[in-house]
Amino acid sequence: MSDTPSSNATRRHASPHLGLIAVIFTVLFLAGLYPVTIFGGRPHFLDPWETPDVIINFFRARPGAVLACAFFHFGAAIVLGIFTASIVSRLQFLGVRAARAFIALFGGLATALDMMAEASVLSAMARPGVVENGSLIVALYHLQIAFGGVGFSVPLGLLFGGVSIPASFMKLLPKWIIGLGLPLFAVGELSSLYLISSPALFLIPLTRFPGFVWLIAAGFALPKITGARTKQALVSAT
Repeated sequence: MSDTPSSNATRRHASPHLGLIAVIFTVLFLAGLYPVTIFGGRPHFLDPWETPDVIINFFRARPGAVLACAFFHFGAAIVLGIFTASIVSRLQFLGVRAARAFIALFGGLATALDMMAEASVLSAMARPGVVENGSLIVALYHLQIAFGGVGFSVPLGLLFGGVSIPASFMKLLPKWIIGLGLPLFAVGELSSLYLISSPALFLIPLTRFPGFVWLIAAGFALPKITGARTKQALVSAT
């Protein structure tokens, strides 16, 4: 009696390496921060509550650093979009059919688009003819803060939640990654309070920087091989 290998055959998800994409995204994002922080020179990037004169003087003094930040963050946004499309495709490959996968897709792509908008605004702010207009610089500064602040943390939280919740039901990720992703989801959504209360600003970096760890860890840990036995185990886990 012959075996039926097709019943137990494994299949590999055809996609870029999620862990490496997450590492590239993190490196590009941090590379963009370096020129405008204290490590890249003075004056460094400003807090939103600085006076208009301080904001204007920064962009007039450091246009090259601002352009470098815009360049790397635009590239990071593209990489994040690739990561988002790939991880949602991976979830579907592993059997996730719930709407949460599409919530993750929306969150990741919205984050990437907001990053592209932030980078584009920063690039415009460093151009001759714009940087000399103080009122315009202040307005554009607060616009890019919106794109790169809550526009980053709130939808990124949806990506964390949209992946972590089905992964917890189906046991697709280690418990510590899920245990990190769910609080990051909550903190990301709470960061929207910054729109009405400046003291909530700390929730944005609290989502962003631990989020880099989650993206890399989830990218390396999420399975990329499945088969009949794997599918049966995943269904029973739900």
